Amino acid sequence: MSQRRVTIVEIAKEAGVSAQTVSRVVNGHPNVAPETRDKIQEIIDRRGYHPSRLARSLLRGRSHTIGVVGYGLGLFGPSQTLAGIIREANEAGYSILPNMAIEPDIEDPAKVVGELIEYHVDGIIWAVPEIGGNHDGIEQIMAEQDIPFVFISMEHRPNLAVVSVDNRLGARLATQHLIDQGHRRIALIKGPLDWWEARERVQGWYETMQANGLTVDETLIRRGDWSSAAGERCMRELLQSQTDIDAVFISNDSMAIGALKAAREFGLNVPDDLAIVGFDDIPEAAYFFPALTTIQQDLTSLGCRVVAELERLITSEDEAPVLPNGPILIKPRLIVRESA
Repeated sequence: MSQRRVTIVEIAKEAGVSAQTVSRVVNGHPNVAPETRDKIQEIIDRRGYHPSRLARSLLRGRSHTIGVVGYGLGLFGPSQTLAGIIREANEAGYSILPNMAIEPDIEDPAKVVGELIEYHVDGIIWAVPEIGGNHDGIEQIMAEQDIPFVFISMEHRPNLAVVSVDNRLGARLATQHLIDQGHRRIALIKGPLDWWEARERVQGWYETMQANGLTVDETLIRRGDWSSAAGERCMRELLQSQTDIDAVFISNDSMAIGALKAAREFGLNVPDDLAIVGFDDIPEAAYFFPALTTIQQDLTSLGCRVVAELERLITSEDEAPVLPNGPILIKPRLIVRESA
């Protein structure tokens, strides 16, 4: 049987003081006589009193809770980002109230936001990837709700706080590495272009090819859906029609594992006959055959930065906190292994 919670009123009654005086002791307020402080502290220790975090939060006008609208726990990037958010929020003293969407195309985002606000969250992290037009109308919702938002992985807009991995830079690093290894016919297996991240990775490939004076050949491009099956299909199509390609940049590691399988079935040696670079650095990437050269996203840093930015907006004393001039970008890095 659980013990009944001791209240601040009971502590005050036993000490012969007001509840306000007990509150001052609990919160370390200096304006309490030493002998009174010692007496109250002795009773607190003996009775096992613990202040209610909820009550203290409400008195201060904050719940120390962050709402997170997310999607894609089955995908590496979104799941790792959410894990980073939860860890960093806990370290900063916030609880997380998640609202996970079944599909990224949320039919009624205003309803989702309203449900979180009913729980008095201090701010909201919008961690649903920007896919198609699923972020349209979010600015109107923000204008109607007096609560700070921070967005993850979307195209920057001047009146929004956005934190993302620099996907375009990652694609540049991958493509430049292949070029530096002497490859010239570099194919691309891209992700679904309704995803903002996929479009950024394509753009990074284009820019790097052009910057090095290489022909951007549309016949070297195939489109997948992030899955290993799509990677295998796309690689088969490339090898059947483009026998002279010597390298491939693949927009995520899951598709890369399927591409490696197809290359082996065509009798190609990776990297001697065909070099491959992926994107994500999933935990299994080091154990592919051969081990996959890839772009590592520091999703822990992403989670840390987005929580820090939201806390800045929450605690700002300005009526309209200053937003960043551009997106806050977390730099990825190239991890060189055996496949390139």
